[in-house]
Amino acid sequence: MGDKKIEDKLHALDPRFRKKIQDLFESINESVSMLYEVATHDEKTGLSNNKFFETILDMEIEKAKREQEKLSLILIDIDFFKKINDTYGHIKADELLKVLANVLKKTIRRSDIAARFGGEEFVILLPETNLKKAIHFAARLGTAIHSNSILKKHHLTVSGGVTEYKPNEKKKRFKERADKALYHAKQTGRDKFIAKE
Repeated sequence: MGDKKIEDKLHALDPRFRKKIQDLFESINESVSMLYEVATHDEKTGLSNNKFFETILDMEIEKAKREQEKLSLILIDIDFFKKINDTYGHIKADELLKVLANVLKKTIRRSDIAARFGGEEFVILLPETNLKKAIHFAARLGTAIHSNSILKKHHLTVSGGVTEYKPNEKKKRFKERADKALYHAKQTGRDKFIAKE
């Protein structure tokens, strides 16, 4: 349990009550962990959910401002996801979302945050990362997606927009720039990442 005072009080109890209370504490801890997981993660993919991502984004922007650190953002959208849904059905499409999410999880660093932004949209926050490094990361991610046999078999590709945070800009502007870069990637052939300064 960790807390010395609680441990001392438990040891003073009758062993039968002590066991019941220890079991109760363990049950409460498990419930809190489960609630946290449900509140912060997307049910289908296991990635962070949008609400949790927005909280982390606010914190990372403040940190970037305060400590003058680099911060980059990548917005990703699955190409022609409606066609994938129509061709393979919703169950298979959901499975492909999970496969893509796993590729994202395996590619990001521990300090990065990957989240499901919307239906077939994902977002990756890269703390302490400038635009050049973010572009390099996006290239590695693209290779990882193309190399995945399941995604390849179902012709799943993504388009992405990459951008770097500018000192003291609003969060909305930061996100809009990534969105514009993503839109440009989609308008110019898809299946690629485009960076926007």
